[in-house]
Amino acid sequence: MADLTIGLVLPEVLGTYGDDGNALVLRQRARMRGVDAEILPVKLGESVPESLDLYCLGGGEDTAQILAAEHLIADGGLTRAAWAGRPILGVCAGLQVLGESFRAGGRVIDGLGLIDATTVALQTRAIGEITSTPTRAGLTADLTEPLTGFENHLGATLLGPGAEPLGRVTRGIGNCDVAASADVSDGTRQRFAEGAVQGSVIATYMHGPVLARNPQLADLLLARAMGVALGELEPLEIAVVDKLRLERLK
Repeated sequence: MADLTIGLVLPEVLGTYGDDGNALVLRQRARMRGVDAEILPVKLGESVPESLDLYCLGGGEDTAQILAAEHLIADGGLTRAAWAGRPILGVCAGLQVLGESFRAGGRVIDGLGLIDATTVALQTRAIGEITSTPTRAGLTADLTEPLTGFENHLGATLLGPGAEPLGRVTRGIGNCDVAASADVSDGTRQRFAEGAVQGSVIATYMHGPVLARNPQLADLLLARAMGVALGELEPLEIAVVDKLRLERLK
């Protein structure tokens, strides 16, 4: 049995944009510190073990999202893991599925309700490079470095009072385009918001994969999964990662 087990949730339906790479990054950064880590893929039709150390959900199209939400709600394992405080990373469709509801296939679909957020439709697809400054809300209090990724979504995610943004956008669209969306009534709260943080859940629209682009965020999730403070993890000096970040943050 590995020291750290990373659940890769429904990769065949929530793996369209290479977000499976987030689990690979977590495993590699753990192993570089001498931690025996493994990835456990949980496929459609299989129950999600509620006692894994960490969970990753990626992006997918409308039909895939609907299948994922229906399975995860019926199964209940991921919800129980969240209640137990297990860290969960949701990206793009993963973000939407973890919310209260999202729009897909021309109808409103119930989500898991682990994030106080609803997703409606943007008038124009958000696509391109995105950067943000971390809000340091909730379990992300120790994040100090800018966040970078690539967004590609047609969803406008509106946060309720129970959730806080992961970051404040400095380039790109983020959760929603307040000026262009008639569905946004609370422009002040939603403006420049990217992603969401609530309880043990971190969610974002940033692909890249996001953890390859943001090693501090990866280490924050690892630290949470291992029950240690972020500062207690052995620093990793990887020159190529630092070079990539400098290029993406220009």
